[in-house]
Amino acid sequence: MTNAAEERGAGTVLAVSMLGFVMLVATTLGLVAGVIRAHREAQAAADLTALAAAQTLVAGGDPCRTAAELASANRGELLDCVATSIDVRVTVRVAGPRWWGLGVDPAAESRAGPDRS
Repeated sequence: MTNAAEERGAGTVLAVSMLGFVMLVATTLGLVAGVIRAHREAQAAADLTALAAAQTLVAGGDPCRTAAELASANRGELLDCVATSIDVRVTVRVAGPRWWGLGVDPAAESRAGPDRS
């Protein structure tokens, strides 16, 4: 049989363990939310970049140079730019959240040009 003196402090250990678990879950959720936000930024930057590049293509300019400038202005990096005679396809990457030296940099692709259906 145990007495109350031997079990003294057991609640503290349990509370600290539960608090650690809650902090781990909150940190994980924060990182996931950061990755989702960064992906939305990448998609928005890719969409804007593709539209501006297509407009430059129609005007007779260099669409990939325009795409690189606009991606940079949207805190992104232009990874790929393919311009054909009628449309432009771009891939843009933005910096994602960092934690303990690890990070995710989401990329998004977008195309601008006439409807192909």
